[in-house]
Amino acid sequence: MTLGTLDWVIIGLYFAVVFGIALWVIKQGQKSSADYFLASRNMGWFVIGASLFASNIGSEHLVGLAGAGADSGVAMAHYELHAWCLLVLGWVLVPFYSRSSVFTMPEFLERRYSPAARWFLSLVSLIAYIFTKVSVALFAGGIVFKVLFPTDLFTWVSNFWLGAILIVVFTGIYTILGGLKAVVYTDAMQTVVLIAGSAVVTIIGLQKLGGWGELKATCGSEMFNLWKPINDPNFPWFGMLFAAPIVGMWYWCTDQYIVQRTLAAPDEKTARRGTIFASYLKLTPVFLFIIPGMIAFALAKSGKVEGMAAVLKEGQSNQAFPLLVTQLLPMGLRGLVVGGLLAALMSSLSSVFNSCSTLFTVDIYKKIKPNTSEQALVHVGRLATAAMVVLGLLWIPFMKYISGALYVYLQSVQAYIAPPIFAVFFLGVFSKRINSAGCMAGLVGGFIVGMARLAAEVCKGSLEGTILHTFAEINFLYFCLYLCAFSVLLIVGVSLLTPKPSEEQIKGLTYATTALMDKKKSRASWNKWDVIHTVIVLLLILAAYLYFTG
Repeated sequence: MTLGTLDWVIIGLYFAVVFGIALWVIKQGQKSSADYFLASRNMGWFVIGASLFASNIGSEHLVGLAGAGADSGVAMAHYELHAWCLLVLGWVLVPFYSRSSVFTMPEFLERRYSPAARWFLSLVSLIAYIFTKVSVALFAGGIVFKVLFPTDLFTWVSNFWLGAILIVVFTGIYTILGGLKAVVYTDAMQTVVLIAGSAVVTIIGLQKLGGWGELKATCGSEMFNLWKPINDPNFPWFGMLFAAPIVGMWYWCTDQYIVQRTLAAPDEKTARRGTIFASYLKLTPVFLFIIPGMIAFALAKSGKVEGMAAVLKEGQSNQAFPLLVTQLLPMGLRGLVVGGLLAALMSSLSSVFNSCSTLFTVDIYKKIKPNTSEQALVHVGRLATAAMVVLGLLWIPFMKYISGALYVYLQSVQAYIAPPIFAVFFLGVFSKRINSAGCMAGLVGGFIVGMARLAAEVCKGSLEGTILHTFAEINFLYFCLYLCAFSVLLIVGVSLLTPKPSEEQIKGLTYATTALMDKKKSRASWNKWDVIHTVIVLLLILAAYLYFTG
């Protein structure tokens, strides 16, 4: 692809704005760890909501979700319709997080259970970010760069690796220097670019294909049906209905990567309204990413655009969105959408970088050296970011052993990590009988089983004829359900066999032990409009489910 002068001007303006925002934040100074890791707890609801959306809608959506759309239609839209999970975060968990004034999710577990729980979740979260967020973002960035620039710019390095490394460098600069405040403000700008760029691709793609009716006719009713047969090898309806929400609740309600944005709010009301705004934005990916993937499939199948044929080849669906950009868009618009691609790549990476540095610095380093100065903590956080980048790059080569589209890979790995963490958070909030022994049994036991499944999947080719091969072949959604049930039974069983936690330890950290004054304060933080917007989001989700049910 040859970018014209106008394209490069638009891309240059995009980078200028990003670094302009970062420089403005840097000039304000980072006087304390709260300034650096939680943006001084002074973010507004619009910025929080936009950052929640931009952090979630990363390169795995532009590349992987569009690829999943080309492979199997709207099946993966279940995950995008989990906008209701954001409402659970805002209405159910934000009051606990806000009252406890924690920096991290592991810190909340320490208050509810024990220091051991904090240590374990911190380490597991860092490992999970390497396996999912960092490596997937870099892998997708390499794919985008390779498709946009198919001829290697240098003989000694592939454009795939060059793209991944350049994205890390540019994103790392403003994230390391500006902290969370730089991340959330650039995310707000990138949200606009993401939505505008992706909408352009969808509209022009539909026009080229012949409209919505032609898309439905070419793809067939099966690709427009959310519900696959119960024995479907990839997305059985039973698994999508009951297992996918487990991953969604873990991701949106307990994952540091996401929840850290709400911790940057000055109060409960602002945080909740940020989640409601983000839930509106979360409804758009079905039409901005999945539908373009289906458009790429339809254009390739109909032969209306010659360059789209690669989408039909096995294992090439991840190229769907970048190919739409290269084959359909005129000069100028192409630059805008490339800016959208870069926005997705950088927003997801910047968010995970900051979350990683927060987890390592606050939950690990500060625990080891509690007397460390505030400025030293900021410096340690910046070094932690660099280490996570290196580990993410090292994991990328192993991703070729994971079958399926990029987004499917992401969801499958999260299905092996999420259940025990989801269980300890929600059981801990809704039941005061769950204790630290049960928490640790569930976290450790669930993690071991989940990692065993990941290892078996990576090594599946060498396990033919063994029981481990059968273990690796279980559908990832059904495995998520089994792992969740196992974790819940372990947590509840061990808790009932050991002494209950003291009332003092769990005071204010469960619904049953929340003081009347705190309940009244939470009630005062919302009004009828918050409820109305929540109902609207739920009705929109219901409408989408009804439309895409064949």
